Amino acid sequence: MGFENPAREHIKELLAATGNIAVVGLSDKPDRVSYMVAQAMQQKGYRIIPVNPNATSILGEVCYPSLSDIPEPVDIVNVFRRSEQVVPVAEEAVKIKAKVFWLQSGIFNDEAAEIAQSGGLEVIMDRCIKVEDAILLPRGR
Repeated sequence: MGFENPAREHIKELLAATGNIAVVGLSDKPDRVSYMVAQAMQQKGYRIIPVNPNATSILGEVCYPSLSDIPEPVDIVNVFRRSEQVVPVAEEAVKIKAKVFWLQSGIFNDEAAEIAQSGGLEVIMDRCIKVEDAILLPRGR
C-alpha cells in the first residue's frame, strides 16, 4: 500500500495547533510561489521561519541557513524544494523534532516520507499549505 495523506479533518487539527512554520526554500523574491504562500500564511497569523542559506531576512523574519540553526521549536517544516532534494530535509526535520513534514504541491518522495514517519513526524505530500488552510480554516484559527 502506498502513501496516503492524513484525512482532511486531521490536517485541520494540525494547522489549528500550529504556531511556527519553518519554510525550507523560501525565496526572498515576492514573485515566487514560496514567498506568496509564506506571506499569506503569515498574514493568517502563523509565525514563518525562513530557511534559505542565501538570505538574512525574508518577510521581516530572520532567515536561517538550515533547520538545525533555528533556535526554537518548529511545528511544521514546509518544503519548497525539488522532490529529489527532500531526503536530507526530512532527516533534519526529524533531528530538530518538528511535528509535521509538509511537502508542497508537486513534491513527493516516498523515502523522505518514510524517514519523517519513522522519526515520529506527521507527513503531508503534494498539497499546498495555503490552499489547505484556506479550505479548512477559512476564518482563521
